[in-house]
Amino acid sequence: MTARENPRIGWVGTGRMGHAMADRLLTAGCSVHVWNRTRAKAEDLTEHGAVVVDTVADLAGRDVVFTMVSADADLEQVVLGEGGLLRQDAVPRIIVDSSTVSAATSSRVRAEATARGVAFLAAPVSGNAKVVKAGKLSIAVSGPEDAYLEVLPLLAHIGRAVTRVGDDEQARLVKLAHNIFLGVVTQSLAEIVVLAERGGVPRSAFMEFMNGSVMGSLFTGYKSPAIVNLDLKPTFTSELLRKDFDYGLAAGRELGVPLPLAALTHQLVQATIGRGHGAEDFIALLLEQARSAGYEVEPENIAVPDGLTA
Repeated sequence: MTARENPRIGWVGTGRMGHAMADRLLTAGCSVHVWNRTRAKAEDLTEHGAVVVDTVADLAGRDVVFTMVSADADLEQVVLGEGGLLRQDAVPRIIVDSSTVSAATSSRVRAEATARGVAFLAAPVSGNAKVVKAGKLSIAVSGPEDAYLEVLPLLAHIGRAVTRVGDDEQARLVKLAHNIFLGVVTQSLAEIVVLAERGGVPRSAFMEFMNGSVMGSLFTGYKSPAIVNLDLKPTFTSELLRKDFDYGLAAGRELGVPLPLAALTHQLVQATIGRGHGAEDFIALLLEQARSAGYEVEPENIAVPDGLTA
């Protein structure tokens, strides 16, 4: 079996999402070496066969390296910085970046990768760690088609839906559009949940109705426990959502596309951060919507299905 059929994989970044995604590759029997800035967050992956390395440079000789980091500066550091993947004598054949970063940063990294003979794929994802574990992640990919076809079996291990959307940075725009929609939908959902609750309908009953209706979705289902019980443990923080709105609104200006609902939601996300919810889950929008309606929302403390587990 050749390296292209059974590639040696490197993985950079084992935060909430990266950990779950790398674990799916390990569960599928792939050979994965991992690096994380905080080594302890990667150590438990050794139970599934991972090898934890000391530096990013230790991954440069792997066939395919995935990166899943928090922001533009982090991606540039692990790929282009001192000790980065492209600063070594040996380099990967393919780098697959699943971070949410700007198209400008992605383009710079792509150019440097191409100069070293490395194919670069932008592969941002839709979902949280729980969605990953349930095998329901969606992935948008842009970059060279031959590299995409080579890593498609790996991406299929990670998510249920993989869509190639272009040759360059189109996947970045797809992810920004997705996350703008995520924020706008969440704010809208917060508004109608508060409207129903203010009229005497328990949030649990309202979400049960919504999830059984034509408006129900995978998203409304897996967010229902957080909405009902006010679980603000972050799957995606308000600060990260604001970052994506910043990028998305900038893209709208660059492309000449008005985004009035996005602009308003951006301000509501900012207000939620200003009231202390920056590091909490973005469902905190619900709390602030209730306060705008003149009351403090309380957890119902009942078991609610999330639609992800049997």
